[in-house]
Amino acid sequence: MQNSIVRRCVVPLTGTALVAGTLLIGSPANAVVNTTNFKNACQASATITVHKVADTGMTVDAPATVAPGETFTYRIQPVGASYPNSDSGATTTNVSRLKVDYQIPANATFVSASVVPGTAINLDGVAPGVLRVNDSGNPDAAGNILRLSGNNQTISNGPSTSTNSEGGIRAPKLKKDLNGNGTGGDSWFRLPAVDVTMVAGSAGVITPTVRTAGSAANYNANESYYTFLPLASFFGNQWAPTRCTPRDDKGAGLNAGAGPLATINVVAAQVSTATTLAAPAAAETGTPVTLTANVAPNNATGSVQFQDNGTDIGSPVPVAGGSASLDHTFTSAGSHSVTAVFTGTGSFTGSTSAASTVTVSDPTPVDVATTLGLTVPQNAETGTAVDLTATVTPANAAGTVQFKDNGNNIGSPVTVASGAATLSHSFTAAGAHAITADFTGAPGFTGSTAGAQNVTVADPVVPDVETTTTVSAPANAATGAEVTLTANVAPQNASGTVQFTANGSNIGSPVTVSNGVATLPHTFATAGSYAVGAAFTGDAGFAASTAAQTQNVTVTDPVTTTTTELTVPQDAETGAAVDLTANVTPQNAVGSVQFRDNGTDIGQPVTVSNGVATLSHQFTSAGSHSITATFTGGAGFAGSTAGAQTVTVTDPVVPDTETTTTVTAPGTAETGSSVTLSAAVAPVPTGGTVQFKVAGSDVGTLVNVDGTGHASMPYTFNAEGSYAVTAVYSGTTGFAGSTASAQNVAVSDPAPSDVETALGVTVPATAETGAAVDLSAAVTPANAAGTVQFSVNGAPVGAPVTVSGGAATYTHTFAAAGSFNVTAAFTGAVGFTDSAASAQTIAVSDPTPVEADTTTMLNVPGNAKTGESEDLYATVYNAATAEVVPSGGTVEFFDGATSIGTAPVVDGVATLAHTFTAAGTHTLTATFSGATGFAGSTAGAKQVVVTVPTVADVETATVVTVPANATAGTSVQLSAQVTGAGDVAVNGTVQFFDGANPIGDAVPVVNGTAVLNHTFTTSGAHSIHAVFSGGQGIANSTSGSQTVQVSGGNPSGSLGSLSGLFGGLLGGLKFGS
Repeated sequence: MQNSIVRRCVVPLTGTALVAGTLLIGSPANAVVNTTNFKNACQASATITVHKVADTGMTVDAPATVAPGETFTYRIQPVGASYPNSDSGATTTNVSRLKVDYQIPANATFVSASVVPGTAINLDGVAPGVLRVNDSGNPDAAGNILRLSGNNQTISNGPSTSTNSEGGIRAPKLKKDLNGNGTGGDSWFRLPAVDVTMVAGSAGVITPTVRTAGSAANYNANESYYTFLPLASFFGNQWAPTRCTPRDDKGAGLNAGAGPLATINVVAAQVSTATTLAAPAAAETGTPVTLTANVAPNNATGSVQFQDNGTDIGSPVPVAGGSASLDHTFTSAGSHSVTAVFTGTGSFTGSTSAASTVTVSDPTPVDVATTLGLTVPQNAETGTAVDLTATVTPANAAGTVQFKDNGNNIGSPVTVASGAATLSHSFTAAGAHAITADFTGAPGFTGSTAGAQNVTVADPVVPDVETTTTVSAPANAATGAEVTLTANVAPQNASGTVQFTANGSNIGSPVTVSNGVATLPHTFATAGSYAVGAAFTGDAGFAASTAAQTQNVTVTDPVTTTTTELTVPQDAETGAAVDLTANVTPQNAVGSVQFRDNGTDIGQPVTVSNGVATLSHQFTSAGSHSITATFTGGAGFAGSTAGAQTVTVTDPVVPDTETTTTVTAPGTAETGSSVTLSAAVAPVPTGGTVQFKVAGSDVGTLVNVDGTGHASMPYTFNAEGSYAVTAVYSGTTGFAGSTASAQNVAVSDPAPSDVETALGVTVPATAETGAAVDLSAAVTPANAAGTVQFSVNGAPVGAPVTVSGGAATYTHTFAAAGSFNVTAAFTGAVGFTDSAASAQTIAVSDPTPVEADTTTMLNVPGNAKTGESEDLYATVYNAATAEVVPSGGTVEFFDGATSIGTAPVVDGVATLAHTFTAAGTHTLTATFSGATGFAGSTAGAKQVVVTVPTVADVETATVVTVPANATAGTSVQLSAQVTGAGDVAVNGTVQFFDGANPIGDAVPVVNGTAVLNHTFTTSGAHSIHAVFSGGQGIANSTSGSQTVQVSGGNPSGSLGSLSGLFGGLLGGLKFGS
């Protein structure tokens, strides 16, 4: 059975060993000794593969500095190493084919390399030497690798390789330390130091390293910088070719051992420099000036940092051609002391210029030039308001615009707000109107004029006004008695005539309408019923209309004649009630009286009582009013009409009402931002205007007071300070004027506003549980400062991440599968607003299970007889842990290419009872089918010598001998004594068993004895027996069982683990420290 054979190839050195090794090494002149400690990750490949990580180190003696072109030598040497005498039943023999590859460093020309005599300890075989090789390991004068080996005899990557034979540099088993003292077990050795001579390149650094370029950076690569071949004896020779790379674990990246093992600085002689500064004597704030530094000599390399009063201005400026310039804008007035500090690179020293004084002043303010644009309609109608709009550029210009029509001002100047001024204007005359506009700028802005724009104004075309006509007539009349027929036409200003009709026939001539009324005195000649109607014929602009309903008048012959007299006051006032009285004779007359004002009915007819009818009436308009009264008699009484009486009506004299005006303005305002100035007049007047004042001066135009007594205007303050705001109400008919008390407004310049930010989040579309992924957030703008809090399904994950360069990244591992919404919230630093990112969805799944690799080992007897059943065993191990696999799967056994049976795997072991039918040497193999979570594997071939039994076969007896007690992890000896009848010498093999499970391979019987060194890995009672398989003419036999009581270790399991053998032997596979 093959096994890994090396427990350790390097262990930590004692202080004495280190001192002894150092004393053997001479050091280059002015050298600096640097030891780099790191870890090696190694893989040893034998029957199973073993991975091991161990501490290591390299020592480099090299000059701290050299000059360009200087020839120098550095010395490099790995630390000491050791391996054990034996472990897990295997006895170590030696370690050979030792090889270390060094990279030839850049920025230097290789001259030579040689082994330093006297620096190797406890080595033999081929003498160590140094070759220059290429990436394939072949000698090459142009190669980039220095190889320390024995005549380039290695396990891989070279012309003379082997993984199962000794060669090259060998570390024999001496059981001595590095001082030559016996150890009783471990064998120590140390590879020699190598002197490397080179010629330094240009200014910079030279860094010696081990070989890790290209494929040498890969784990277990043939090109690995450190390789060797351990050999042990365990039922024959067992080889374990081993490859090491500098990394902390087999899956990790390269560590510090792959980096510089020393730094040799290439420094050129220093060249002094001088720096002068050219700067203007005077400058203005806000205007850039050029600062120039001149560095001598003009081939100097480096950068210049300009400074203002000792404070850096901008970033360092690279020097080119002896000069460095910076465009700089001073932000404050005063005297500025400017210097230039040169920082040299390479061989140039730094230097600082003398200070130059720059006198900085604020620039003289210049009015901002403006332009004015005018927008007017092409056409308009008289009497209809249109907007005249002027647009001022720039939009922040302050001032007023005066609109003009054919050179004449239209209204008052209009205050510009946000770059615009608009005037609502009604043209009063038709024709062509040339409209212009003049902008008068406030302080800081020039005036400007807009070119004329033409508006064609026409009188509106007015359609005929629709009219309605109603007719009224007394319900009763008497023949021969005059009655009044009345037609009312709406609207009241309609002009035209009304033609009255009776039963469809015209009555009299058309009557002219006055103030919406037409009346016709009419006398019916015959009694009867008459339907009275009226038809209005309109003058130009008024449509005709006919009364929708006629009025029925019942005409009877009169019985008693009546007279009516009218009594009214000579004078009256609008709004004051007066009595209009009609007296009808005879006093007993029955009927009603209709009072009329200038022919228009006043109210409803008033019933006559005791010969009197009185109407209380309020006149609504001043002037002369002609009052009449018409009596319409009841049955037996004729109607009569009183003569007209005149009433002079005047409006009452009313004194103006006192008003109170209050002004409202904000307590604070910012320059450049419009605010509203408001005024309230109480009681609410019927009109009037308000003039607003700021600091005693009129602002804007007069503002009309609306129907609620309010007036307001927008206003923009242009300068900081405290301003008194008042308002003056002009008054109107019936309302006196008034002035508001001042309100103070504190005006300041606006504070800078926070920069708006936007946030986006980026996540992978998918992830696996247990695998870290990056959650990324991008903040706009990229210079935004602050932190980002990532959240998953609304719950924060991790601490807020500081934003750098507009980005923040958080590495997160999902613990459960599912769909997750990832969001991010940005919290801005001072000057930046907060923002949030929309959710991004990530689908998280559990990783696909990976089948573990397995190793199958076959246990068969060395000898067998035809016709006799033999047990064949196959043990299946997890290749990564070296533990036996659980029950599951099957093993198929083969004799050559022929399947001889299949057996299930139970607790890692498959057992097949097989009877050989033919004599000869049979090559057996076994293939594991694989099981849940475990891949299949095939065991290495084993041979069984099968003979034909005869009646003359010598009978044998087998006795097993074991220790009564053992300790888990400590090797003990199991032996079997096989005796032939009559003391005949026997040949064959013995298979030891722990219970039903085989231990190792079958052991040959030598001089009647078979011995197996075995390490128990579990505690408890172990029942050991041995099965002897005889050779030709020798019969088989089985021993009785002996019990070994094992203490320590785990109390479960019978097979234990191969890691005690393979892992333990590789435990020291490292460069020590």
